[in-house]
Amino acid sequence: MTEADRPHNPRVIITHRLPAAIETRMSELFDTVLAPADAAMDRAALLAAVSDCDVLVPTLTDQIDATLIAAAGPRLKLIANFGNGVDHIDLKAARARGIIVTNTPGVLTQDAADMAMALLLSIPRRVVEGERRMRSGEWTGWRPTAMLGHRIHGKTLGIIGMGRIGQAIALRARGFGLSIRYHNRHRLPDVVERAVDATFCPDLDAMLGEADFVSLNCPHNEETHHLLDRRRIALLRRDAYLINIARGELIEEGALIDALEQGRIAGAGLDVFAHEPAIDPRLRTLDNVVLLPHMASATIEAREDTGSKVIANIRMWADGHRPPDQVLEGWA
Repeated sequence: MTEADRPHNPRVIITHRLPAAIETRMSELFDTVLAPADAAMDRAALLAAVSDCDVLVPTLTDQIDATLIAAAGPRLKLIANFGNGVDHIDLKAARARGIIVTNTPGVLTQDAADMAMALLLSIPRRVVEGERRMRSGEWTGWRPTAMLGHRIHGKTLGIIGMGRIGQAIALRARGFGLSIRYHNRHRLPDVVERAVDATFCPDLDAMLGEADFVSLNCPHNEETHHLLDRRRIALLRRDAYLINIARGELIEEGALIDALEQGRIAGAGLDVFAHEPAIDPRLRTLDNVVLLPHMASATIEAREDTGSKVIANIRMWADGHRPPDQVLEGWA
């Protein structure tokens, strides 16, 4: 697309309701079509959208696959994703059609790290189980042997994926007296390792066998799909806890449930699931699991910051510049 062809008032279709302030600003800046309801678009609506816009603003609930991209009209030149993860978008198909894809990195780092720590604290101390007992009226008073959990201080946290969120978790975890190990595609520079006081573990299998807590914080792609499969879940210690605020597809969910039911690991804190919004009913029956509805980034600040990044990406593209958050080849 040449500068002469680039629309200065692009038609933007949003697939989901966004914070009111963001919708208002987008409507002021662009020829914006807001989502009619606070629910994910069905396939027919998505097909209609990609045939009638210059910019599509999807969320993680929209499957922007190769078939959908192939059906897009010639106007579609930018997919400005509302969110950081882009595993729901076929990047190769988009590039083949000359469609730029952008995301919104960095806006949810602190919120996601907070939630990871909330899960890390909740599971071994049986916080949710205790709260349920209080609400049900089952509590009969303090006893020395009641509601015994496990201490966090002095334990080892293994972080899988040491990007922004992983590093933010490490900084928080050090404050609780945890020793930090991490596994990453590439080792961090010495200055970063020292800042977060973390030790690199090139062998993921070895780290899994050493950690009291394991936190998943890597993106989902072909390489990381079922990164924790049945074999690797079996490497976890019986007193280990697993935390996942990244993507449900990183774990072979059936194998995890088997391990939890059989007591082969101590527990899990899950904010994401393999087939959202469907949840394996067996998970709901387990007292050693804390289940959250994909809410690690659910703060007003994060949602508004995400929307602001989407707007910035669209404006830069419409003005003829490269968007600041373009997803480049090799992104993971």
